[in-house]
Amino acid sequence: MTEFRLGQDDIIKASKHLISGSHEPFLPGETYISPHGAIIDSEDVGNLVACALSGWITEGAYSKEYSRQLKLYLDQQVRSVTLCNSGSSANLLAITAITDKAFGERRLLPGDEVITTAVNFPTTVNAIVQNRAVPVFVDMDLGTYVPKIDKIEEAIIEGKTKAIVLAHTLGNCFDSKAIEDLCDEYKIFMISDCCSSMGSTYMERHVETYGDLSTHSYANSVITGGECGSVMANSPMIDDVVKSFLSFGKDKDCSYSRIGYNLKNTDMQAALLSSQIKKLPEFVEKRRYNFMYLDNLMQEFEDWFILPKSTPDSNPAWFGYPITLKSYACSFGRRQLIEYLEAHKVGTRLLFAGNLMKQPAYKDVEYRVHGEVHNSNIISDYSFFLGVWPGITEPMMGYMAETFRDFLKDKR
Repeated sequence: MTEFRLGQDDIIKASKHLISGSHEPFLPGETYISPHGAIIDSEDVGNLVACALSGWITEGAYSKEYSRQLKLYLDQQVRSVTLCNSGSSANLLAITAITDKAFGERRLLPGDEVITTAVNFPTTVNAIVQNRAVPVFVDMDLGTYVPKIDKIEEAIIEGKTKAIVLAHTLGNCFDSKAIEDLCDEYKIFMISDCCSSMGSTYMERHVETYGDLSTHSYANSVITGGECGSVMANSPMIDDVVKSFLSFGKDKDCSYSRIGYNLKNTDMQAALLSSQIKKLPEFVEKRRYNFMYLDNLMQEFEDWFILPKSTPDSNPAWFGYPITLKSYACSFGRRQLIEYLEAHKVGTRLLFAGNLMKQPAYKDVEYRVHGEVHNSNIISDYSFFLGVWPGITEPMMGYMAETFRDFLKDKR
């Protein structure tokens, strides 16, 4: 067998073909401005190659190293980091964990309720349904895209509600301290979906450090592992349960006391994450800068759109720039605008799946709705977001604003 080796020059050469957000010149109207993406450099490629050449591809040394680095980034304020194969699996693990008999009367049983938002990423709600619990949908505010605390508290039924599962939508923070206090008061679980909010802080604390469990996704998110996800637990008991469900239902003594899964990550994913996390502070600051820069440009269009705003006491690492059409002020619809933007190479994405109750997958799912979900319906029909990831430059954002301006010039 011919021995295969790569030198540093080979790695750098190869990386030039893999780097996203590279230094290719931006050509307005020709270069597509993706709403999300990853920055991959030669160090990232080097880690991937080193992992491949080591011959150890399954969970191993890089997984341990990334978990260590993430705990340091989170100021050692989470008990544990458990890597898994995706952010969706992370949500499944977190919600499945609270069904465990180890939690006694607090455990989530079939028919119990879990409060979440109607506008959501499907696999956040799917994990609730897959554990035979009942999702309880509440509305969210326009502009912030997170729910009000009073709506959450009103939805709680003592003895029936067992958890609150909320996302920091596009990085914007819900009131983590108030939700944590609410969960402590009612003795229910708090799970934070942080899959698009890595780097966001609330009251100067990382959002992952509140409550019982939090989750990350690394599929072209704030940092990338290609895919991969993680669960952060804030107690030893929860950590043990998560790790057991992750790995076939196996306990530390190698007995099988749970009906588990195999949701383990690969060390290739962790190798990429181990170099990506070194750039995380830079990525977070670039997202914040891009958001502010684009927000300043978009102010001239506030007669047409509800523009985003950070929640009080939060410092979001924005995943995107959400926009909602003021339907009463517009002579056009979202599809017309998005088709124009995309035709002019300005990439867009809808806000997750919109109101999930409008999606066919949930037609026969048991759920409860607390109050009106008027804003959720508006988001389904009138909201989308633009990119602010680090690969986007000032000229790109200037062109975005120019494209909006051109579209709107005959709409007055």
